[in-house]
Amino acid sequence: MELFPREPPITREVAADAPLAERMRPRSLEEFAGQAHLLGPNGPLGPVLASGAKLPSCIFWGPPGSGKTTLARLLAERAGLRFAAISAVLSGVKDLREEIARAEEERRRGRRTALFIDEIHRFNKAQQDALLPHVERGTVVLLGATTENPSFEVIPALRSRARIFTLRALDEPQLAEIVTRALRDRERGLGARGLELAPEALELIARLAQGDARRALGLLEAAADRATGRIERDHVAAAFESGLPDYDKGGEAHYDVISAFIKSLRGSDPDAAVYWLARMLDGGEEPRFILRRLMIFASEDVGNADPLGLVVATAAAEAFDRVGLPEGRLILSQATTYLACAPKSNASTLAISRASEAVRERGALPVPLHLRNAPTELLRELGYAKGYRYPHDFPGHFVREQYLPDDVRDAQFYEPSDQGAEADTQQRQRSRWQRDR
Repeated sequence: MELFPREPPITREVAADAPLAERMRPRSLEEFAGQAHLLGPNGPLGPVLASGAKLPSCIFWGPPGSGKTTLARLLAERAGLRFAAISAVLSGVKDLREEIARAEEERRRGRRTALFIDEIHRFNKAQQDALLPHVERGTVVLLGATTENPSFEVIPALRSRARIFTLRALDEPQLAEIVTRALRDRERGLGARGLELAPEALELIARLAQGDARRALGLLEAAADRATGRIERDHVAAAFESGLPDYDKGGEAHYDVISAFIKSLRGSDPDAAVYWLARMLDGGEEPRFILRRLMIFASEDVGNADPLGLVVATAAAEAFDRVGLPEGRLILSQATTYLACAPKSNASTLAISRASEAVRERGALPVPLHLRNAPTELLRELGYAKGYRYPHDFPGHFVREQYLPDDVRDAQFYEPSDQGAEADTQQRQRSRWQRDR
């Protein structure tokens, strides 16, 4: 017995001049490439479909071009559900309410709806909250797609009501199979053009696509437009060069631009920092990714030179969740320019590195007796807590005491810089501990 009994392909209206990747979307699970860890006999989705069980609400997490949208649609169709789709980038609460109203109407007629939300991580908390009662009541089966970790981007209440499935980037043999199928398909693909594909050209497409089926088919289509009779490696290389985006949030430029952004912040150049911020936002980068990097930067590179830096970055993340795009760009810009102009110190970063190194080298050194907890008479007789001096009993609420284990008693892990508010900390600590350095 087949895991997925063969059914007639789903007919979808796709314009003849639509991009090749859109024309070649799989029409059945048999055409779907990859994700055997989910759809195979031992995968979590295989038994569900084979047994005819109801399709649960699902969130599909995976890289671009791994098949999240297509898989959601095919699963909904296989389960006999009406498929409705909205984009979290282009839609708001009004669109969501309209789809819910339509789903309620369809349910009264005896047909359930699978509501697919592309890039569900782009919905803010309020928008995600609005989905909850309809998922709970079964008005819709929620199918969400995201390139971001749902643990961070989807509210806990929604995660608890859906199963999360992780899709993997397609490997090169799978991409080569997809490309070859598109080249030969006379109905939807390039088969009618009678083109051949040089083996080295196929290999290059599969490598340059970096796990993304859409990108692979886009490269094939662009290379085919440059070729006559046979697509060579040079045609693919030319298509890649001319079509390479300035910013690809899943590719090398992603790392180059975020690196330039962080280095501009560290270099206290607000103009450069906000430029790279604009590049990322206009290129489609996930704002919450940028906000997480700002929070890290606030501790790593600003630190106690301006303790408000972390407050600003954290507040920006919370404010963005409430506001969303497009106004959220203003919040990102404010946090970026503040942190770029803030005094800089990596003293806290160095402190934890030095302390961790000491722990690794020395192991778990014993806690000095006078610092240990002494809840019983026996422990007090053994000297626990004996001799401990309570700082608030002394002038200035400070008394010199040994708080480190004996083997590292003179170590100084945190060395405040002379920048911003940390300069006052430096002077205060020197006075307290009579340190010259």
